[in-house]
Amino acid sequence: MTHEDLPAVMEIERSTFPEDAWSEPMMRGELADQPRTRHYLVAEVGGRVVGYAGLAVAADQADVQTIAVLADHRRAGVGTALMDALLAEAVRRGTASVFLEVRADNPPAQAMYERFGFRRLGVRRRYYDDGTDAITMVKDLGPRHQDG
Repeated sequence: MTHEDLPAVMEIERSTFPEDAWSEPMMRGELADQPRTRHYLVAEVGGRVVGYAGLAVAADQADVQTIAVLADHRRAGVGTALMDALLAEAVRRGTASVFLEVRADNPPAQAMYERFGFRRLGVRRRYYDDGTDAITMVKDLGPRHQDG
């Protein structure tokens, strides 16, 4: 993801997360930490941005910051491709586990994360701006690999 992608990304952000969309300055801040601690990417179909995802990495753990796909491109493998890319980046950076939060009222997203091997850790009460709880999840990638 680059700054040139932001208009399309922000459109997807606002349509996907109407109650608690990130602001453009927040997204620019995430991009400013790329590639040091962040990894953001977009998915394109026919030259049009239809999804995006982001990962934050600190030491041996990573956090899925966000993942979103335009409504008319869901259930077509875009989200799967984005998550595959985030997990591959987490492995490339040597992380041992990947964490995420998902809305308690979003069973399809929870099911997708479970298919990727994420397991539920707990609940963060009233985590989202509209008061909805977040379910915390983790995927263990194994011990951090040390070179040499």
